[in-house]
Amino acid sequence: MGVIIGIIRDELPGVFVHSVQLGSSEGTDRNAGFFGNVNNQIDSVCESLSAIEELQDGVNLMGFSQGGLFLRALVQRCPAIKAKVLVTFGSPHGGVARVPECNSSDDTLCQWMRQLASKGVYSWYIRDHVIQAQYFKDPERIDQYLQYNIFLPDINGDLEERNESYRERILALDKMVLYKFSEDKMIHPAMSPWFGFVDADGNDIPVQNSAMYKDDWLGLRGLDEAGKLSMLSLDGPHMHIGEDVIRDIVAEHFGASEKAVPFYVQD
Repeated sequence: MGVIIGIIRDELPGVFVHSVQLGSSEGTDRNAGFFGNVNNQIDSVCESLSAIEELQDGVNLMGFSQGGLFLRALVQRCPAIKAKVLVTFGSPHGGVARVPECNSSDDTLCQWMRQLASKGVYSWYIRDHVIQAQYFKDPERIDQYLQYNIFLPDINGDLEERNESYRERILALDKMVLYKFSEDKMIHPAMSPWFGFVDADGNDIPVQNSAMYKDDWLGLRGLDEAGKLSMLSLDGPHMHIGEDVIRDIVAEHFGASEKAVPFYVQD
């Protein structure tokens, strides 16, 4: 993450950049990416960011992988954050139909997460304590997803009772940019970073064909019709982004007019 922060500061001299750790050390922060309660984590981050003076007049947000999903939830749930631009990379906004793979067989935390998730993502302990279970959406068990998932149905407006403020805060964005990866094997379905998903037969459902978009209960269609929503693709596997690509993206989406706006970055 230090490299990303350095690129932002190079491209936007003088900008304030903030990256939050969910733990007191690098190890506990990484642990929080697998185990915990996303709702509690978002509440904690909202409280901590609301105390940072430099972020009070507006903030640009850049999130990587599941961090982008959590940033989007932060935009919806944290009124203290006046989000300007949200850019996410390979983030499972539509949920995942398979528990994410691990980058390495030596990744003990990830392997442990997958082992626990295999015992039942909607069981009471797993759903409350395994992060990846909290955005898992089984297309063959939508009723259980709606009843037992503690996070994604709420922020995606899948429940009958929706929070209208979520839509208002998404529509207040100046821009939302969603990147997916052309060879992503980590996030399934591949359309999830663009809010897409699959049906019970495995057929792709682009977001434009979803009730979420058509009825605009999250504000995506409104952003799109206003020219403020971009769905773009990057070549390569999940989270393989060259420094030059990041530099170009920062320059393109956070150009000269945005130099005074602080950044919050989350992976």
